[in-house]
Amino acid sequence: MTTAIKTKKITFKQVESEWYDYHNTLKEISKLRESIMNPFDEEPDTNTGGGANSVRSPGDPTGSMATRLTRNKQLNHLNDIVDAIDQVYNALPDDYKQLVRLRYWSKSRRLTWDGIALELGIGRATAIRRRKEIIQATIEVLGWR
Repeated sequence: MTTAIKTKKITFKQVESEWYDYHNTLKEISKLRESIMNPFDEEPDTNTGGGANSVRSPGDPTGSMATRLTRNKQLNHLNDIVDAIDQVYNALPDDYKQLVRLRYWSKSRRLTWDGIALELGIGRATAIRRRKEIIQATIEVLGWR
């Protein structure tokens, strides 16, 4: 018999904030990837002649970059969040997707639950229940509690 783990209120709020911040997180991932792929070199190579005593070796720059990208904890964390939101969003029926767009991704206006319910042609309680289902599904995909 499996027992569902009760979601903490703070986890619910955190995951919901990730839905609000989804597009900013995508931009943050892009900037972070860019900074990892093109790091600022604080110690320029002064050994311009090379030679036997050269401290640096060319090695495998592509492999090194791939390693830096895959080992960056912050990048992995943000990718996990975006992947979970994408997975949940893509599995949603169209009316749930419309709720997401109205509640979390609308830049022009921020509707109340009454406004969202009116826009979708459903009751306020139904809109709030759908929100809970969306956030709970995201929590489960993330494996948070």
